[in-house]
Amino acid sequence: MSTTLKHDIADASLAPLGRQRIEWADRDMPVLTSIRERFERERPLEGLRISACLHVTSETANLMRTLQAGGADAALCASNPLSTQDDVAASLVNDFEIPVFAIKGEDDDTYYSHITAAIDHAPHITMDDGADVIGVLHGDRREMIDGVIGGTEETTTGVIRLRALEAEGGLAFPVVSVNDADTKHFFDNRYGTGQSTLDGLLRATNILIAGRVAVVGGYGWCGRGLANRLRGMGANVVVIEVDPLRALEAVMDGYSVMPIAEAAKVGDIFITATGDINVIRKEHFAVMKDGAIVANTGHFNVEIDIPALSDLADGEREVRPMVQEYTLGDGRKIHLLAEGRLLNLASAEGHPASVMDMSFANQALSAEFIAKNGGDLENRVYEVPKDIDEEIARLKLETLGVQIDELTEEQRRYLASWDQGT
Repeated sequence: MSTTLKHDIADASLAPLGRQRIEWADRDMPVLTSIRERFERERPLEGLRISACLHVTSETANLMRTLQAGGADAALCASNPLSTQDDVAASLVNDFEIPVFAIKGEDDDTYYSHITAAIDHAPHITMDDGADVIGVLHGDRREMIDGVIGGTEETTTGVIRLRALEAEGGLAFPVVSVNDADTKHFFDNRYGTGQSTLDGLLRATNILIAGRVAVVGGYGWCGRGLANRLRGMGANVVVIEVDPLRALEAVMDGYSVMPIAEAAKVGDIFITATGDINVIRKEHFAVMKDGAIVANTGHFNVEIDIPALSDLADGEREVRPMVQEYTLGDGRKIHLLAEGRLLNLASAEGHPASVMDMSFANQALSAEFIAKNGGDLENRVYEVPKDIDEEIARLKLETLGVQIDELTEEQRRYLASWDQGT
């Protein structure tokens, strides 16, 4: 690699393999491709610096290419220590001259030094998956806030943090919640997380799913998708929830619903998808079956109380890549996958490109929206404008060769009237 671009990656020689992976994903991302082609013509992000903190995957690479095509000076760091595809990072630096700061398996100090490097890029627009760049900006790097006109946020966990910051009156610039777009959470969270988490589970363990009791923590969009895919593989699915409406929905969808204290006694596989802390705790490990498998597909590694599991264990060892075996005092063994981090990205490749096509189309168009409107927005969390959401759905249908009806003028008048009864 001959570039003098600032970067911190694992192995520059991996760039050719990364380029192949990026091109393979791009074949299945036609919506983002069409946006990139328009961006190349119109250059809506000309002169803007964007600092993105996202999972460094082949799909993300195609988003970064799209931002670059729009005129942006973009930099990228990882949003999770285990989610980086090192070959993709190398290709982004070598082939596309995009500064990348990400190494799969990096420790916490390196992780946050990479976030700092992305902030040193002096962004006009931030792009987060978990709100880490915004968190650091609002904490230790407040001197960099004045130049920011707005940001975007990719995932549920990040939106929760941002809404809390907004509620306290501390949010310093407007943020568009890409996560709340229908074309994101209906598809990415449900179909993407469902499939990719199961992929990570199988790659890590190679177990037979059929006939086992699988406990799903949370029945939001991610939990729904995961429960559906586990049932499709023959698992007996148990859902744990704190929200009565979601719990009722899980019951109506045909799943068993019970408290985690009861589910811990019967589960063979446990996967959390709640976005909250310590969903599985010491008292639950204490009653789990010998050989239980515990994993997480939420953004941060806080949903499983790993320190409590370590305290209970007399010994631990890695028995397969990304599988840590904890031997308890009574001889029972509990297996933790991917250090309690995002299973689908740590042990597999994350969401399929066709799903990320819509999510990253939302990111690109939301960045364009901020570029045009950031100065007129209040410092709060905004939903993706409905016209953007609908345009992405329309483009996706078009690429799938699917046609739909349009309302007739008579139907439009009827829906807009109040005086037409039976």
